[in-house]
Amino acid sequence: MDSEAVIEFLGQVPLLQRLPGISLRKIAEVVKTRHYEPGDYVVRDGERGAGIYFIWEGEAEVSGFTNGEEGNQPEIQLKKYDFFGYGTVIPVHQANVIALSKLTCLVLNHVNSHLLQPTSIWNADDVVETYSLVEHLLRLEPIEVDIFRGVTLPDAPSFGQVFGGQFIAQALAAASKTVDCRKLVHSLHCYFVLVGDISLPIIYQVHRAREGKSFALRRVDAIQRGNVIFTLHASFQKEELGFDHQVEMPQVPSPDTLPTLEELRDRRLTDPRLPPAYRNKVAKRKFVPWPIEIRFCEPNPSLKQYKSEPSLMYWFKAKGKLSDDPALHRCVVAYASDLIFSNVSTYPHREEGVKIASLSLDHAMWFHRPIRADEWLLYVIDGYTASGARGFCKGLMFNRKGELVASLAQESVSRKAKPRNQVLDSKL
Repeated sequence: MDSEAVIEFLGQVPLLQRLPGISLRKIAEVVKTRHYEPGDYVVRDGERGAGIYFIWEGEAEVSGFTNGEEGNQPEIQLKKYDFFGYGTVIPVHQANVIALSKLTCLVLNHVNSHLLQPTSIWNADDVVETYSLVEHLLRLEPIEVDIFRGVTLPDAPSFGQVFGGQFIAQALAAASKTVDCRKLVHSLHCYFVLVGDISLPIIYQVHRAREGKSFALRRVDAIQRGNVIFTLHASFQKEELGFDHQVEMPQVPSPDTLPTLEELRDRRLTDPRLPPAYRNKVAKRKFVPWPIEIRFCEPNPSLKQYKSEPSLMYWFKAKGKLSDDPALHRCVVAYASDLIFSNVSTYPHREEGVKIASLSLDHAMWFHRPIRADEWLLYVIDGYTASGARGFCKGLMFNRKGELVASLAQESVSRKAKPRNQVLDSKL
């Protein structure tokens, strides 16, 4: 049996979609093919069975078990992509599985069942503690098929509430783990509905809106206290060749020549152009390093206390080591995409002594080319307009080769800040 065909088949099995791509390939190497004629018993009630069975072709029937509530014996039909059996736990089967037609199953033997329990959804067997903080943030816990749990880590930036980029990245991670690993996200659109509580876990419920040969569409709801607080739609595509052109990348300094955020912070403490009260505030504020390294291409706009052009360019990449899963790298870039984005539309309206509150309303992203989040990417942001208490920004991302790898758009609420006791939970 062709190995690529096996990988493609396994990628459609919901139980396996949450595994790292490398685990899927290992499973494809060790599964055994079994054929059955109509009426053959695949497994019998009381037998151990060979492992986990994945139906490649044909149909089977589950029979011989009793519904405890109704006392009857229902019959369940199984078809392509359905699975049954036991992996790491090896009890005996509680029912018969009988072939209804010519049936072909791929069987993962008990001895290889450890492949179903990787160290994380991104990595099969490496020591995950050596990986980046942002990857740990994206290590969602699978609860059931299409349901995942995410948390806000204590040492991750939170801004007093769940960071918008965390919502985007975790929801995209959940969606990515319900599609064939050979399909990668090419676009996403999301809405921020309510403020997220950093002290509570977030449940991500994935809805399978469409499953095509080349494309798949997912909707993800983020839930806290029973309320949907964020929603995302993401479309995935299998790699395909096509036309190719792009806009040119702006000429900017190399990231290696630019100061780090830590260096910029130290400069603020001694910069005589800044008011003493502001410098004292910076000195007293606890500094929480971001899991994303940022290098501004020009002086940090936060040093500008007055009006300026609504534009910003900076280099960024993930701090630390990332697993090689390409879906993970797109999730990390999605995480970073919300950093400072909406603030750019407020630059022309800055005034000394006036605080501006800017909160994301919706966010859209398009991925054009392969992307690595642990290599430098240039983020070019322009604030196109502000009106009706809303600001609108567009962004482009380039790699160091000058390739356009992603485009973005975001609308945000931009208002003069209210006292804390007047801030509402809803952003709408």
